[in-house]
Amino acid sequence: MKALKYINILITGIFLMSCDDQIYPELNDAPEVIVVDAWVNNKPEDQIIKVTRTQPYFDNSESVGVAGAEVYIVDNEGTRFDFVESTNGAYVWPYATETFGTVGNSYSLTVVADGNTFTSTSALNRVPTVDSVTFRFEKESAFGTEEEFYMGEFWSRDPEGTGDTYWIKSYKNGQYLAKPGEINIAWDAGFSAGGAIDGLIFIPPIRDAVNPFDEDPNEEDTFLSPYEDGDSLYVEVHSITPAAHNFLTQLYIQIDREGGFAALFDTPLSNVPTNIVNTTSDDIALGFFCVSAVEGNGKRLDVSQVPQEE
Repeated sequence: MKALKYINILITGIFLMSCDDQIYPELNDAPEVIVVDAWVNNKPEDQIIKVTRTQPYFDNSESVGVAGAEVYIVDNEGTRFDFVESTNGAYVWPYATETFGTVGNSYSLTVVADGNTFTSTSALNRVPTVDSVTFRFEKESAFGTEEEFYMGEFWSRDPEGTGDTYWIKSYKNGQYLAKPGEINIAWDAGFSAGGAIDGLIFIPPIRDAVNPFDEDPNEEDTFLSPYEDGDSLYVEVHSITPAAHNFLTQLYIQIDREGGFAALFDTPLSNVPTNIVNTTSDDIALGFFCVSAVEGNGKRLDVSQVPQEE
C-alpha cells in the first residue's frame, strides 16, 4: 500500500512538472469582422456608437475604426437620430438640450459599412430610481489578523412586474469599476429569471457588488478596504433588455478568467452571441445594440458618520 502511495505521488509530481512548460501556439489570422458597439442611453451627454474591425487574438493594440459608415437609429414613432462620424470608428449623436429616447419606445439601428447593411432592434425599458447610497463598517478576523473595511451599497427597489433586467455600474472617485469580475447585472431584484424575486429591494450580493476588492501591494493575501475616508461612490442602474442580460452573462463567462491550472477547466473561448444582423450578405458582425434608461445616486464616505462595532 505504501508503494502504491509513493507511485501516486511520483505520478502527480511528474504531471505538475509537465504543466510548467509554456507553449506559444501559432494561430492563423481569421478574416476581419465588423464590430458594432452600440450601447445608447438617456443620460444628458453625447451618445456614441463605435464601428470597428476585429484583430488577431494576441494583438493588444487599439481596434481599428471603420470610416465612412452611415449610422442612424429610428424609433417606432418615425424619429430618426443620425450619428455623425468622429474619430477612429466613433459615430456621435450630439447631446444638445434633450436626452435620447423615451421609455416604452422601441428603436431600430442601421449601420451601412463595407457595402453591407447591419441592423438591430432594442426596447427602452423602465428603470427604478436609486434612493440612496450608504456605507457600513465591517471587521473580520482571519489567520490571526483582524481587518477593517468600509463597504458601500446602494438602495433601489425593482418595480412590480417580472422580466425587468438591469446593468448596475459603479464609480469610485469618478472612476468606473471596469474589471471583468465587476460586471454587475440583475434580473428583477435577483440574479436570474428563475429567482422569482420581483418588486423587492435588490438582494445583498447585487447591492454589495459595487465594492472594489484590490489586493494590498505591501501584504500578500490581504485586501484593501473598498473605500476610505473621503472616497466617493456613485451607482447607476441601467435598464437593459433580456437579450442584453444574456449577452453580458456570456461576456462575463468569457473574460473573467483567473488563469493558471484551473483555466484548463474553464468554458472554451468563443465569440459572444450578437443581435447585429447583416441584411445584405452572409458576412457576420459582432457586438451588441441596447438602449437604456439610467438612474443614479452617490455619496462621499465620512467615517465619522458611519456606526462602528464596539
